[in-house]
Order: sequence, then structure tokens, then C-alpha cells
Amino acid sequence: MDESRARALLRAERAEVAELLREADHAGESERESADGPQDYGDAAEVLTEQAEDEAIVDDLRQRAAAIDRALGRLEAGTYGRSVLSGKPIPDERLEADPAAELTVDEARAQR
Repeated sequence: MDESRARALLRAERAEVAELLREADHAGESERESADGPQDYGDAAEVLTEQAEDEAIVDDLRQRAAAIDRALGRLEAGTYGRSVLSGKPIPDERLEADPAAELTVDEARAQR
């Protein structure tokens, strides 16, 4: 994959993930503020479930941001587009679909 194309894809996705993290943080603050008021005790489990789901989403977003940052680092180091495990080339089609891909499809399958 062309370096400028890879950089553009990664930066665009990094900006999108950063915006989603900001939105999740704002939503979490709003939920915490509304939870301070009077509640029906039956609602407590629902609130805890929503908080756990929100935390899982934020964790996924943070992991994705870290993967994008690692990909940008590989781009700077000149190793972008190669598996971090084997050094084999990652096909352009895979990098178009997931610009932060660290493994070939076969390696990713084997890791599951």
C-alpha cells in the first residue's frame, strides 16, 4: 500500500476513534449526573449494566486507538504492511479494510 494512502487512512480512523471516545466520555458524565437523583431500586441493575457496556465500548475504542498508533509507528519505521509476527507482507486489500492490521489473515485466524 502506498505510504501516503496508509497515513491518510490511519489518521482518518484515529480522528474518528478520538471523536467516539470524546462522545463516550461526555455520555458517561451525563449518565453519572442523572444517576445522582432519586431512583427506583429496580433501576440500579440496569444502570450498572449500561455502565459496564459503556466501559467495554470505551476499552475497545482505546485498544483500537493504540493499534492505530502502533501502525503509525510502523509506518514511520518503514515496517508498515508487514506482519509483526512473521514479517510476511499483509495484502493491500486487508490494509484497506483494516489499516491497523498487524497480522496476515491466516495468522489472525490462528491466534483466535
